[in-house]
Amino acid sequence: MATERLDGYDAVVGRWEEDRHRLALTDGRHAYFLGLLDDEPVGFAILRDWASPERVTLLKRIAVSRPGNGVGKELLQAIVERVFQETEAHRFWLGVFPENLRARRAYEAVGFAPEGVARGSAFFGGVHRDELVMAILRTDAKAPAHSR
Repeated sequence: MATERLDGYDAVVGRWEEDRHRLALTDGRHAYFLGLLDDEPVGFAILRDWASPERVTLLKRIAVSRPGNGVGKELLQAIVERVFQETEAHRFWLGVFPENLRARRAYEAVGFAPEGVARGSAFFGGVHRDELVMAILRTDAKAPAHSR
């Protein structure tokens, strides 16, 4: 919770109260991942519909405590690998605010492709905001990096 409460993250990452996190941790629908560097927590991710029968998983949230040093991209790559190795997911998708260029570059670097803008799909900070929908398919994840 401390990571999602870093300055500026309220505008791009989102935050839940402790009760919401506790519910997600036990509801069977969410999976939490913790990024460690030298045994120190440096980031986390929340996935929704882990191992869903529809075979579609959502990256609900990802955040790192020290952005800009490649840790987020490494965490993201590890999560993509886990999704496709440990579940039957066909599609792994996310929504990102179109102006969040740092996040978009990280997602593209691990194979996510932009699919279009969902207008007003995120109720965030008391207003409806557009989200760029990005996804990686199982077939994309298996392709060599140079052909993505």
